[in-house]
Amino acid sequence: MFLSITDVFKIGVGPSSSHTMGPMTAAALFLADLRGGAERIPGAGDLGAVTVTLHGSLAFTGKGHATDRAVRLGLLGMEPATFDADIAEALDAELHAKKTILADGLPPLRFDPDKDVIFDYGPALDLHANALVFRAFDTGGRPYYTQTYYSVGGGFVMTEAELRAERDGGTTARTPEHAYPYAFATAREMLAMGEASSKSIAQMKRANEALIHGGDVDAKIDAIWAAMDDCIDRGLATDGILPGGLNVRRRARAIHDKLLAERGTNQAQPHVANDWMSVYAMAVNEENAAGGKVVTSPTNGAAGVVPAVGRYYRDHCVGATSQGLRDLLLTAAAIGGLIKHNASISGAEVGCQGEVGSAAAMAAAGLCAALGGTNAQIENAAEIALEHHLGMTCDPAAGLVQVPCIERNALGAIKAVSAASLALRGDGAHFMPLDNCVQVMLETGREMDAKYKETSTGGIAVNLPEC
Repeated sequence: MFLSITDVFKIGVGPSSSHTMGPMTAAALFLADLRGGAERIPGAGDLGAVTVTLHGSLAFTGKGHATDRAVRLGLLGMEPATFDADIAEALDAELHAKKTILADGLPPLRFDPDKDVIFDYGPALDLHANALVFRAFDTGGRPYYTQTYYSVGGGFVMTEAELRAERDGGTTARTPEHAYPYAFATAREMLAMGEASSKSIAQMKRANEALIHGGDVDAKIDAIWAAMDDCIDRGLATDGILPGGLNVRRRARAIHDKLLAERGTNQAQPHVANDWMSVYAMAVNEENAAGGKVVTSPTNGAAGVVPAVGRYYRDHCVGATSQGLRDLLLTAAAIGGLIKHNASISGAEVGCQGEVGSAAAMAAAGLCAALGGTNAQIENAAEIALEHHLGMTCDPAAGLVQVPCIERNALGAIKAVSAASLALRGDGAHFMPLDNCVQVMLETGREMDAKYKETSTGGIAVNLPEC
């Protein structure tokens, strides 16, 4: 099992990796299928129109997550990694006016943005709660080609055939598993390989990354951190009301200003470190909620935890180094890959325990590594952080990644640092292995009522003040 650090940490756009980035990517993949000569349905004539139907959580919270807009922009050729908000607005306005998609290599395609993105509020499709069915029609309205995509969390998109193959034990890795020197699929294997090789988790992860990125591993890591760091800075510098209609006010800038004013006054409480971690995380998730540039960590909804802990390490921890920060991100990516492979990072599939819980486990492991923890201590840190997020629901108000998501990232960062600290005080021996905790998270998510898994039909989403 191997996921690159650039797969776990994708530079993209808010407000959601599964509901915004994934659908945008799926639309681009559908166009690529059409360009590539996808086998048309027998009897179909020339290609003439497209529609898309959103199922499950994508339907229930699609408006709040701007899923319909993401699909439109994907069909217009936009991708998350290179998203430009100004260009997007102009293209979307033109589409609404002309109701035609002009895509390179394809004939003009009829597409009414107000009618041809269909929200299906019936039962979710069987394989995953986040499904999109793209349909192409010929000029006479007859079916031409159909493809189902699943947005499985963290910006990852799979066709129905790919997801079935993965669940049957296949792999979608870009390089054969046997080619990686440390292709651990479980935490148990990770620890065994580390012991046998006398390498840290970060060192093993780096060796795997070298097969993909060659000598550019540090450059890739540094680019990821730069995007995370910039996102924090933008969030700390911006105030106002977040879009979406809940009238949630940005708070990170005001909190940051107060923290800066307290420096050197001897007025700060001992727990002020928690406030710094919180404000870093909130800055990121306010940017995400506003549709800004963020890094999946491992998702957009949980994008604030790892950057906040990274900034905390760099700016507040004694002895912090650039290499320590790289080790933090490498180790976090290794843990994130394990969780995605063995369970899920999708809030629509397993609740927020799979998003903020996974992010906290990643951040805890990363900080433990950066502060000199052993592999056993690192695995312990990840387990502590994940264990104390078990059962967390995903119940966003109005389908917006605002309430309770922004504050959950702040508390996730605090839990991550606490977990790393507890693990560093021990010798790595502990009762619950990380693998077992990941399995518990998956089982808990499967048993969780669908109304608590990113449908906005239960929990906080339906228990809000009326005034």
